[in-house]
Amino acid sequence: MTGKKKYDQGAEMAKGAKLTALSFDKLQKVSVTKPLVTVGGQPGGVEFSGRAKGRGTGIDGTMSIWLSIFRYNRPDGTVNHVAGWNVTLPLKPGQKPETTAKDFEKFINSASRPYLAKAVKSSLSITYRAKD
Repeated sequence: MTGKKKYDQGAEMAKGAKLTALSFDKLQKVSVTKPLVTVGGQPGGVEFSGRAKGRGTGIDGTMSIWLSIFRYNRPDGTVNHVAGWNVTLPLKPGQKPETTAKDFEKFINSASRPYLAKAVKSSLSITYRAKD
């Protein structure tokens, strides 16, 4: 016989999307500084560096950020499934890392996904915002 698990707010608020990033540009790089975007408001972060070589053929000259799929329990006992998201943007020749951060901020904030981005210089932070 198993009983219903008690809701643990701390455990649920610590759940979130794993943040990964990859540069397909020969000159502009990206590093993940905070690898988890939590339900409880802990932002994930990336840092861009170097001037871009720019768009080539295929995926050459692009930058990608991935937010993994995850789920968490709500206090009412329902489960919220949050879809994963892959954002890939083309880079222009000579593009500065500050511009890349701003481009991702604009794209993420204009989408209907439950994320909010903030660019500060060459850094980008991403926060989860529940849409109930």
